[in-house]
Amino acid sequence: MRWYDHPELRFAVGIEDTFVPQTPFGERPLDEYEMTQHYHFWHSDLGRVAECGAEMVRWGIPWYRVNPEPGRYDWSWLDRVAERFAELGVTPIVDLMHYGTPTWLDNEFVNARYPEAVAEYAGKVAERYRGVLDVFTPLNEPLLNVMYCGEFGYWPPYLRGDDGFVQVLRNIGRGIVLTQQAVAAASADATFVHVEASFRFTGDLDDFAEAAHLQERAFLVEDLVTGNVTAEHPLLPYLQRHRFGDEALEWFQVNRALPDVMGVNYYPALSTETFTKGEIHDGGPRDPRPRANAWTEGLEDVLTRYAQRYGRPVFLTETCFTGSYEERIAWLDASVAAVHSLRERGVPVVGYTWWSLIDMYEWPYRDSTRDLDHFHLPMGLWDLVRDGAGVLQRVRNPVADRYEQHARAARSAVPDGRVAEDSEAGAA
Repeated sequence: MRWYDHPELRFAVGIEDTFVPQTPFGERPLDEYEMTQHYHFWHSDLGRVAECGAEMVRWGIPWYRVNPEPGRYDWSWLDRVAERFAELGVTPIVDLMHYGTPTWLDNEFVNARYPEAVAEYAGKVAERYRGVLDVFTPLNEPLLNVMYCGEFGYWPPYLRGDDGFVQVLRNIGRGIVLTQQAVAAASADATFVHVEASFRFTGDLDDFAEAAHLQERAFLVEDLVTGNVTAEHPLLPYLQRHRFGDEALEWFQVNRALPDVMGVNYYPALSTETFTKGEIHDGGPRDPRPRANAWTEGLEDVLTRYAQRYGRPVFLTETCFTGSYEERIAWLDASVAAVHSLRERGVPVVGYTWWSLIDMYEWPYRDSTRDLDHFHLPMGLWDLVRDGAGVLQRVRNPVADRYEQHARAARSAVPDGRVAEDSEAGAA
């Protein structure tokens, strides 16, 4: 039985793992493991995953560190991490890509060799850690990746506009497909969780021509890599206008990457954008649209739509509320109840992920000269508290206690109330 076929709801946590090491215009490198001192505390951080009752953890590999030069790999740290996962009995959902490429890959995602390079690295990971690292996300939040790198010029390779969007889309899509092929060839037991950010829109939609386009675009990368961009796809004319040719379309029809589980990231205060008549925003990181807090209505909407669209089980692969302990617990309770309600109504939700285990730091740190602590986001089950020596101490908070209650309750019973005989066995 595959891990996602087990009857109980799987509880997971995430450890923020954004890596954007390039600094061509004087930016600061964005490496959340460095910023949160996870490289130092990784052993105890992973122990905290088990401590709070989580069975699974979304955790990413810093590609740029393990593959510092073309053809050269340094596995020394990752070997130790893999041993720790095996020791704990926690199942990692491995982010092979979480935004950034190695610094030696010039032009990043539009480098002609990017798809083959990322697939080579992924295949070596799957082969070396077969039996320990067996659940993979080829690339986290690909649409957001394409937008930041190809449409808004915010991250390398700093392309802008529709032509840039489509150019990055094509190569990132090929990278996802080739990555999944390489991993599957290296490990017959590998399973795949595709993870996408959820984009919802509300307000005066009829007054904005781009609203309908954006609603369809929310699914575009997953449609592409699963072979669902066909002659009938509503965005095919857009792709063709921006140099996505018939040869590329045919390639994605022949080469498909199908998920075993569809992961959906949803934040109640961030995932729903508002269009307001008379206001114009490009929606990018420097000019975002106002957000509407859609609470559990939005969560139920996106999980249901992804399950229906792709016909696969869905996993809530990121959620949280940034704020006080009381605000975080309120969202934790409400979102867990919503997930249980969906399961009772037949929506195949197999997992719930609180993001993240520890606090993190906002991405605009990369463009700023302000102190790191200015960008601190209180969202974790453990607070990051800087001591007098500059060390980020991990302090368990009440959100972790409530999370543990939910996680252990889910492991004790299956949906019809029977005790789950295999609930202590962990993910297969």
